[in-house]
Amino acid sequence: MEIRPFAAGDLTGCGALLAERHRRHRVTQPLLSPRFEAVEAAVAELTAVFKTGDASGAVAIRAGVPVGFVLGAPKTSPVWGPNIWVEAAGQAVTDAEVMRDLYAAAATRWVDEGRTAHYVVVPADDADLVRAWFRLGFGQQHAHAIRPAERPVVASRADGLSVRRATRADIPELARLDLELPTHQGRSPTFSAGRVGTIEESLADWADDIDNPDFATFVAVRDGMVIGSAIGCALEKSSSHLSLARPDNAGFLGFAAVFPSARGTGAGRALGEAVIGWAADSGFGSVVTDWRVTNLLSSRAWPRLGFTETFLRLHRTIGY
Repeated sequence: MEIRPFAAGDLTGCGALLAERHRRHRVTQPLLSPRFEAVEAAVAELTAVFKTGDASGAVAIRAGVPVGFVLGAPKTSPVWGPNIWVEAAGQAVTDAEVMRDLYAAAATRWVDEGRTAHYVVVPADDADLVRAWFRLGFGQQHAHAIRPAERPVVASRADGLSVRRATRADIPELARLDLELPTHQGRSPTFSAGRVGTIEESLADWADDIDNPDFATFVAVRDGMVIGSAIGCALEKSSSHLSLARPDNAGFLGFAAVFPSARGTGAGRALGEAVIGWAADSGFGSVVTDWRVTNLLSSRAWPRLGFTETFLRLHRTIGY
């Protein structure tokens, strides 16, 4: 087997590997888009990655035929550190063990370039491939998940708890809830490095966006007080669910937060049910969401609402 840098001439052969990987993935996750089972569509996605600035990777060749590839590119946001990202279209192998050789070759350049924060988006159903990445020093950071856009069986709610659409009068509480999620993510055991904005910034954003028809905002209310909120929209509004990880005609549970004093009352579940119901009524075929797996609240709440993992984001930092 020959391992060498990924080149333009590898796009067609590796695109065929990617299309086959996606076909296998849809056996367990049929709500993913069937479009990428076509080699032409898979090649187009791989070509887009290849043309991204500073993209690089490796390909494995056996008897003149590609049997695996990895292809990554950096993101400019400082949130991710000096990074390289292997996104949903950035890898496929016929044998999971080959990925360890491919990473060894590609990561040599990445680290030489000073890119020491490595992120990889892996199909969740491919246990062998996930294990290969784990054996390269990666751990799971994030989960992408999906469920049908069918009205859920609404759980019984605590007395005094209800969910309704948000109004302009709710802006002060919506602004406070905007800060709750990043604040929670910054605490143990998540320790997310995301920026926590100011209440003034959030108030201004809500004043501009509360009537935007592209977003469905719900609030959970208990005894007349807003205790939580959630937002639904079309998945196209998300910058995180791209390429093979973007199902067709999907809604998106993009945000949910509950004030600390109200957690454990069922408000989060009720908000999730409201967004799923909205997606079903809006004609979406599925609903997508994502979460940090170290966020103990969301990583338990959303699977209980029927979301199953489609892709896992794995992470490794070199040098520590």
